[in-house]
Amino acid sequence: EDKAKMIQTILFVAGINTLLQTTFGTRLPAVIGASYTFVPTTISIILSGRFSDTSNPIDRFESIMRATQGALIVASTLQMILGFSGLWRNVVRFLSPISAVPLVGLVGFGLYEFGFPGVAKCIEIGLPELLILVFVSQYLPHVIKSGKNVFDRFAVIFAVVIVWIYAHLLTVGGAYNGAAPTTQTSCRTDRAGIIGAAPWIRVPWPFQWGAPSFDAGEAFAMMMASFVALVEYPFMTVTSQLILN
Repeated sequence: EDKAKMIQTILFVAGINTLLQTTFGTRLPAVIGASYTFVPTTISIILSGRFSDTSNPIDRFESIMRATQGALIVASTLQMILGFSGLWRNVVRFLSPISAVPLVGLVGFGLYEFGFPGVAKCIEIGLPELLILVFVSQYLPHVIKSGKNVFDRFAVIFAVVIVWIYAHLLTVGGAYNGAAPTTQTSCRTDRAGIIGAAPWIRVPWPFQWGAPSFDAGEAFAMMMASFVALVEYPFMTVTSQLILN
């Protein structure tokens, strides 16, 4: 249940960020979710020794979430200071395709080991996902002129929804009943138990796991990750604009 609530919160905030980005921001076909640059720092918080004394797994989970909240709150001040002060504007002026493409390419290659092995575990679902994403983002806007902006901006969301429904139909239809356990774990939509544990309607609220806790070391590490994400996003924005143009 706690895992379902955490995923719901992430998706809820990602949805708000995506809506703001596609309406008032750069309006690029991107889902604004959590950056992978925060994953190592978050893992270090999870493995921190100061939570090892908590024997109850629920209390330990809530303590980790409060510590993560505190570190993110402190780290967010770095981006706000650089943004509202206008300092980052001077840095963005020096961005160019020559510097953007190599960085985004290296970031993409770095994530290759996380994405494509997952696709290979269930190729009958992963491959259609990639094909539908390319079709919706690159070809459908030229066919349906009236919905060009919609398909351009929300291609990822369309592809995920279509493929999840397709995977759910395969699961309900019994396509994986006689498959190997590893295949069922990767392909079925009812293995994680998250859908069943999640409420139908739930609106997350700030500090739902309690008041945030602050640690200087964790906050400093999260600030470094925040700076990396701050550098990464403008480069990806420039590259996306080049691809669309």
